[in-house]
Amino acid sequence: MNISDRQGRTRIRQLLERYDVRARKSIGQHFLADPNVVDRIVKTAAIEPNGRVLEVGAGTGTLTAALARTGTAVVAYEIDERLRPILKETVGNFSNVELRFADVLEVDLEDDLSPGSWVLVANLPYYIGVRLLITVLRTVPTITRAVVMLQKEVADRLLAKPAFPEYGLSSVTVSLRARVRRAFNVSSGVFFPLPEVESSVVVVERIQESAHADRADVLATTAFNQRRKMLRRSLKSVLSEPSRILESAGLDPEARAEDLSVSDYIRLAEVVGN
Repeated sequence: MNISDRQGRTRIRQLLERYDVRARKSIGQHFLADPNVVDRIVKTAAIEPNGRVLEVGAGTGTLTAALARTGTAVVAYEIDERLRPILKETVGNFSNVELRFADVLEVDLEDDLSPGSWVLVANLPYYIGVRLLITVLRTVPTITRAVVMLQKEVADRLLAKPAFPEYGLSSVTVSLRARVRRAFNVSSGVFFPLPEVESSVVVVERIQESAHADRADVLATTAFNQRRKMLRRSLKSVLSEPSRILESAGLDPEARAEDLSVSDYIRLAEVVGN
């Protein structure tokens, strides 16, 4: 495969028709159909030729092939067996691509990936995007960086700070373990079929997390599960004396989940652990 074989809308439509495949909305199939956007993702990822890349949602192989051309080793997961012959045609000649047909949410990635550092680069299906990213940050330390396409409103939540309406549990959970920045936005017009929402490509860099990150994660999850309640009430199930402990951490017991910053949750976790 060479540069001239990159997939645009017409090429993707032809591939799907040839193998009698129709996109399934239930698994978020919107195939990236703009080679320029693909190139921009690969450039943003800055993959080393001897690196290792995990892709989730190989689709018709648009991004897979572009990643493979950098010389890096690519392990690409795809849930849809119907795409097997298409991927054989589009990326089957790359010796540095390994296709795995499985639901990545049911895979133990830490066990499934070979030892060493990995980068996640993917046009993530909307229905698994934030869930997969959080799972990776919590459980797969060998994935040190991610460059992923997400629904724009999901990216907005990951980047949000306290006092903004988008700020929520995913904002805290991701920021406990990573630094996030938006690389660029992507219009719905670059996909086939067209989604109803805009997208963003974000760069997620793993950081040295606090020793109290896991406990802070539990506290934030508990608080946001009852986000309308004041913290002295929402945290009763995990703190024996929530008002006293919150005050010891310099926090207002009558504040709510969205009032606390990531550093506040870490400080609270530290007080709880002492």
